[in-house]
Amino acid sequence: MANESATPLLEVENLAVEFDTPAGPLRAVRGVSFEVGECETLAIVGESGSGKSVTAQALMGLVPQAARIAGGRVSIEGRDVAGLSDREWQALRGERISMIFQDPLSALNPSLTVGYQIGEMFRRHRGAGRAEARRRAAELMALVGIPDAERRLDDHPHRFSGGMRQRVMIAMALALDPRLLIADEPTTALDVTVQAQILRLLRQRQRAERLGMILISHDLGVVARAADRVAVMYAGRIVETGTVAEVYERPAHPYTLGLMRAVPDPRDIGAPLEAIEGRPPDLAARPAGCAFHPRCPFARDVCLTDDPAPHEFHAARASACHFAEEVIAHGGN
Repeated sequence: MANESATPLLEVENLAVEFDTPAGPLRAVRGVSFEVGECETLAIVGESGSGKSVTAQALMGLVPQAARIAGGRVSIEGRDVAGLSDREWQALRGERISMIFQDPLSALNPSLTVGYQIGEMFRRHRGAGRAEARRRAAELMALVGIPDAERRLDDHPHRFSGGMRQRVMIAMALALDPRLLIADEPTTALDVTVQAQILRLLRQRQRAERLGMILISHDLGVVARAADRVAVMYAGRIVETGTVAEVYERPAHPYTLGLMRAVPDPRDIGAPLEAIEGRPPDLAARPAGCAFHPRCPFARDVCLTDDPAPHEFHAARASACHFAEEVIAHGGN
């Protein structure tokens, strides 16, 4: 858990990200705010297209070429990163903030050995020589549980299984002892046994290095096992935040409630799943009022016109819903 008396490792205030399109600016992230502390894991969840990965890219200074940060503030260890040059970002990435990308096969260079790619972190950032970089790469590969690490330094990415490639990505992300780690769908497409191994490895490194971590996922089971707090995103904004236990047990936003009811209950094998009706909105033609109202069973007239701001209704719980207390009461039935 985070040390609440310490300055947060990451502070995000009203972050907005826009894409340039032929029809004009498209706002993919709208007014996102959260903090991450030392030894804390914040999970960001939501359907595909909700803005999770774009948010992560913005935190790393890696927004796509057609996009830009259109507002808000991002502070890493108290340092406002707005306006950093490419050289300043290169010094920050890896050293202070690092990222495990969603697809390790595409994130790794297929023409270079994994040992070379891990060692490059030490050559570029620490001025290490070739032999020293190779030694450090082997140490990291062994640390993340890759068997026979010294021999496998000279293998290319395609020679590794999906789980082992993910371990290579974790080794690269942890190479320079960052303070903050972003894990974007780190267990996607892995079987449950490998998922558990990867999550266990991340928790071990977090405890050892006192990392703050952001876990981006659509898998609510993974989030339940790995996170302290959760932020639920819909249509580019955070609609609910709280501890994992509170949000899972007493959802305060209709979208969160729908996500929870769509998860199979192991105590009731064969029970039909309750899918959320409709589909996420087209961000280029976002509905007026609350973006979720076309799919929401709680929607009333006010929802069609007034977009509710996230509001805290008790300590560390917030919901962007006009009827949060009613949703909580309904979820307990």
